[in-house]
Amino acid sequence: MTTVSIRIDETLVNAARSAAKSEFRTLQGQIEFWAKVGRAALDNPDLPASFIAECLMAMNEPAEESTPFVPRSGASA
Repeated sequence: MTTVSIRIDETLVNAARSAAKSEFRTLQGQIEFWAKVGRAALDNPDLPASFIAECLMAMNEPAEESTPFVPRSGASA
């Protein structure tokens, strides 16, 4: 993976550093995660950003730690 240096506002970097610590990510990982959430939110304006973030986190969850989806049985009348 290649890297690129960019300038980012110090306030945003400090917020990312704080969020990274609580989310157990690196600073770079946190900024990348926010960028992915933002891009997906722009591509899907009808979805809440929290839903997008949770979906992205679930996609990175190891398969052996995931819980399979079990649909509810037929609708009761």
